[in-house]
Amino acid sequence: MIERHEKKYQAKMLAPFAVLGICTDEDWLTEIDYLPLDAPLQEPDSPLANEVCKQLAAYLLDPAFKFDLSLHINGTVHQRRVWQQIQVIPSGQTSSYAEIAQKIHSAPRAVGRACGANKIPIIIPCHRIIAKNGGLGGFMNASEGNPLQIKRWLLKHESI
Repeated sequence: MIERHEKKYQAKMLAPFAVLGICTDEDWLTEIDYLPLDAPLQEPDSPLANEVCKQLAAYLLDPAFKFDLSLHINGTVHQRRVWQQIQVIPSGQTSSYAEIAQKIHSAPRAVGRACGANKIPIIIPCHRIIAKNGGLGGFMNASEGNPLQIKRWLLKHESI
């Protein structure tokens, strides 16, 4: 029998669109998961988890807030190139999958897959990547449902 292990979070904080499950490892932020709104909250269990919560709360109040966190970005060379491009898109602006692909000499679908693999959303703002035609595009490897509602909320929050 395969035993299922529940992911260990260092904090779970409420946001208007989800409970944010925060994972850290030593001095690094490693993951932010979008959990259901009815997921139990959890106080930060480390100074870093507390700082992540403080900075996320600041972003939720002011979408122009600039994050200052040490990120453990684990991914392929291509994924890291995509995420690096995404991190320079300012709050209130968007780019398309095609524009990012052109900058890094890739393909829009590959950029979309890299966005879907992003384990540190909001901080690495994949929600700012939209379809070339101005449509919403996908989010978290989904093209419908709750992930797109989260993307819409984040873009509206940033007044896009």
